[in-house]
Amino acid sequence: MSKPVLVINSGSSSLKYQVVDAESGEALAVGLIERIGGAGPGALTHTVGGEKHPAEVQVPDHAAAMAAMSDAFAQHGPDLAEVGLVAVGHRVVQGGARFGHSVHIDEEALATIEQLSDLAPLHNPANAAGIRVARAQFPDLPHVAVFDTAFHLTMPEVAHTYAIDREVAEEHRIRRYGFHGTSHAYVSQRAAEFLGQPLEDTNVIVLHLGNGASACAVRGGISVDTSMGLTPLEGLVMGTRSGDIDPAVVFHLARTAGMDIDAVDTLLNKRSGVLGLSGRQDMRDLVEAAAAGEPEAQLALEVYCYRVRKYIGAYLAVLGRVDAIVFTAGIGENSAEVRALTLEGLAGLGIELDGEANLVRSGEARDIATSASRVRVLVIPTNEELEIARQAIDVVGTRSSTYN
Repeated sequence: MSKPVLVINSGSSSLKYQVVDAESGEALAVGLIERIGGAGPGALTHTVGGEKHPAEVQVPDHAAAMAAMSDAFAQHGPDLAEVGLVAVGHRVVQGGARFGHSVHIDEEALATIEQLSDLAPLHNPANAAGIRVARAQFPDLPHVAVFDTAFHLTMPEVAHTYAIDREVAEEHRIRRYGFHGTSHAYVSQRAAEFLGQPLEDTNVIVLHLGNGASACAVRGGISVDTSMGLTPLEGLVMGTRSGDIDPAVVFHLARTAGMDIDAVDTLLNKRSGVLGLSGRQDMRDLVEAAAAGEPEAQLALEVYCYRVRKYIGAYLAVLGRVDAIVFTAGIGENSAEVRALTLEGLAGLGIELDGEANLVRSGEARDIATSASRVRVLVIPTNEELEIARQAIDVVGTRSSTYN
């Protein structure tokens, strides 16, 4: 029985959407609307049946973007009335300590999402705006919020606590929250299935490596530690984010460079990472420049992979026993160079990469470790939209009597 869900990811200036069958995993349509609220027209790309339908659209706000999405479905299909949508699943970045699982969106839940905006000022307001518009456009469907942070609320206190004044931390809700939770949840489940092991008996380190990047230690399907913290800035080196850094750098820049808080925020979030080190943000460009012998690119690539390797070592210690290292997301799935450099020198820890298997490009889950490797090395494509759809179905299932 098909269970189609409309998955919506509403950003400040973009709207991503997908109709996905939570049962089969098939994506019936995928779309992206960009430049919402911009001075000029926006751009829409609606893909169905493998065919892209680009269009220029007027999208002064999210309501206009949602209307443009509906027009694209009406013009290019599939017909949403005939698809038989059973729910709308919304990606929400920050659920704080309030939401440890996906929830049906009512006014109280939506108000709480908006109240958490101080923890994710660039994301939660846009997520909430998309939810309000979508609820108005699809009033007869259940709407479900799926939080990036929810998967990580299982972290023990010792892992999520920062060593700062307790009263200050409690008053301002300062703790490690972690992000990319839907990806880590999906990939850790798929890893257990691939290994043919019960999820509750499987320990994995998931490396979600994209423009944003995070590592997660997953014990028996439960997140016990993750690299991102109060915000997505902490942890691994990323496309434009610095990752781990001495907090005193902020004070040093304020005193010696006269930089205010906003300037430092911009530096660490938008002008750092591999972009800050090399002038390149795209990993493909960075790898190519490093191979050509460009010193800045070589250093940036080495720093990027070194940081990932450090987290692997840390999470081996946290988990004690690890069944697999799992690479996922754009860089993790596609960059053989990053995988090889990251795992270099780890044979003593039972992690041995098969060089030939690592070079194979595929959209399928695969094992790229040698037969002698005690720890398997997996490449598993993530599917956050499918995970959101499945979690939406789980929530709707618990409220089935309401929507019959």
